[in-house]
Amino acid sequence: MSAWIQRIETSVPPTVYPRERASELMQAHATDRRGVRRIIRSIYRNSGIDKRHSVIDDWGEGTRSTESGLAPLFFRPGDEGDGGEGGEGEGGAGRKGAGASEGDVLLPTPGTGVRNQVYTREARRHFEILARALLDGAPDVEPAQVTHVITISCTGFFAPGPDIHVVQALGLPASTQRYHVGFMGCYAAFQGLRMAESFCRADPDAVVLVLSVELCTLHLQFTEETDDLIAGAVFADGGAGALVRGRRPDGPSLATESFHTALAPEGADDMAWTIGDHGFRMKLSTYVPQIIESKLDTVLSGLLGPDGPHPLDIPWWAIHPGGRQILDRVRDSMGLEPRRMEASRHVLRNYGNMSSATILFVLAELLHGTSTPSRPSPGDQVLALAFGPGLTIESGLFHLED
Repeated sequence: MSAWIQRIETSVPPTVYPRERASELMQAHATDRRGVRRIIRSIYRNSGIDKRHSVIDDWGEGTRSTESGLAPLFFRPGDEGDGGEGGEGEGGAGRKGAGASEGDVLLPTPGTGVRNQVYTREARRHFEILARALLDGAPDVEPAQVTHVITISCTGFFAPGPDIHVVQALGLPASTQRYHVGFMGCYAAFQGLRMAESFCRADPDAVVLVLSVELCTLHLQFTEETDDLIAGAVFADGGAGALVRGRRPDGPSLATESFHTALAPEGADDMAWTIGDHGFRMKLSTYVPQIIESKLDTVLSGLLGPDGPHPLDIPWWAIHPGGRQILDRVRDSMGLEPRRMEASRHVLRNYGNMSSATILFVLAELLHGTSTPSRPSPGDQVLALAFGPGLTIESGLFHLED
């Protein structure tokens, strides 16, 4: 018995920064060394990302921080002479390096508590936006019919949590079952979808909201550490939600077929997410794409089984775009035509890596999107993959119904 993803909605902060601007900021404030700046330019140039969204809007004129009186997090307006060398905070806080423009004076490094305050304010808003959009987009579903709310995030914490906020903000029944999937990383949307499928198998009348919000840029680090430079080049902010039902809805939907979990323990030290005094810190080794590639055959065998389709017979691949190298490795290893991974490339190019929300952006493009030249036809299968700490590889097989 399947569960059906009836709708997927997405939400991003209004502030957009292009690749060139982000590269300039990192070069100006992370280092004074020309060699490191060359490395930064190379990382950004080869990222496969054109632009990203962020809740940080400190830089530039007319930002929400200056208009609303909210305190800036990383930068403050200043003159060319402000800042000086060194500064008070970790990683050269207060420095304004060569190439920085007016208004880009780096403040002392904000602590984790300050960053989490911004997360709490902004995450609440996006969780609510997503939940309302899902119900507005499914006119045959009333709020009283929602049986479960699953929230997902690894970029901040607050309690009462986002699950309670959604139930109260939308006026859902107080008896609505609530769950929060926390701090699992980029693959966590699969945990939410698997939970939703289990609820729908147990109760065909189940209606489940799966909501992911990740505000990765709040943990930006202006240092020369390779992990910080890579994370600063690829991670972004965004949220996505799925409405999952135990009964087949009218109109297009993605029906679940199977899920699979795999671990590559040899990569446990190559991807990690820890809490520090000045934000969360990402460990992201350049070996991650290679490890993922080495496990593909095992993962696909576990997902598809001995009687399932051959991987190359599956026309659509929804790969978590954790970085351009990951997409390239999957493409080359499997011999996939570019068309099969169009949705993943589109999301990476226009949104970057939004941790757990990202795979839902890719699935949304396949289910509803108009940004790519082609999309699945009824009956077409979709193979989805996401990766995270552990090193964990999650996979799922779906097909389009209409």
